[in-house]
Amino acid sequence: MTAPPDGPPVEVVEYTDPLCPWAWGSEPEFRRLRAVLPDGVRPRRVFCILFDEDDDPPPDPAAETAWYTRYVEEITGHTGAPRAVRLSRVAASSWPASLVAKAAELQGADVADRVLRRLRETVFVLGEPADTHELALSAVWGVQDLDLARLSADALSGAVLERVRADRTEARRPVPEARSVPGGSPHPGAAKETADGGYRYALPTVLVRAAGGHRVVAGRRPCAAYEAAVAEVCPGAVREDVRRSPDEALVRHRSLTGPELELLTDGREPPAWAVRVETGNGPLWLHPKEAATHPATRHRSPAPP
Repeated sequence: MTAPPDGPPVEVVEYTDPLCPWAWGSEPEFRRLRAVLPDGVRPRRVFCILFDEDDDPPPDPAAETAWYTRYVEEITGHTGAPRAVRLSRVAASSWPASLVAKAAELQGADVADRVLRRLRETVFVLGEPADTHELALSAVWGVQDLDLARLSADALSGAVLERVRADRTEARRPVPEARSVPGGSPHPGAAKETADGGYRYALPTVLVRAAGGHRVVAGRRPCAAYEAAVAEVCPGAVREDVRRSPDEALVRHRSLTGPELELLTDGREPPAWAVRVETGNGPLWLHPKEAATHPATRHRSPAPP
């Protein structure tokens, strides 16, 4: 893989939320995108706070949960992503999971990827949103190479709070093109109007940005759309074929869905040694070491410190 031409850095910004069902369903595409980014292109996640603390509570939580369950079922019908057999409730807030996910970035990109994945799986595989600090920590307990005590302290720090506040603000200043995007997707991704009359990026949205310009890819799109945006901003970059064997992919990612097996590997069958977790929309496959601490498979593990 070659580096982009000399010049100012290129960044690929992913606007997301740990508790967003469309972002969860787009994990295969984003895992591939991160794998094919040319050297020198910087990926960055912005946590947009889908469920904000000042949102009005639902007048009927049970009815709200039933509606949201149907909504998630409809989305996973489009994306093929696993979904929980039963959703316990609609998340009260995205802040705790976003703070934990942002704090995990201080421990490196691989740890950050694994932590965010666990937070997504807790709501969309188990049906238990990680909407408190304690639940978010419990969700990620046992993640490979994670220092949980440091994560807890960092997630409660003023520095990480300011970073997530900055993310929330950035997400509410979309580039003009994000307000009108082409169709062709069940989730076309035009920016959402906010209660104060402004706009927020729809989730997920990718912004490829360099000194000379930018490209927006809003909503859930095929890999080719994201890769084309990178190529337009960073012409001449050479991409390798990043498909791995199912065994290699599970070692690398620790968990795989059916759509990820199809998109990221050279086969559609999971490794024989993978641990299968049943969901309401196809299985999730875990590496045995991941399964040993994953909330979907652990039963009597000691509580996180």
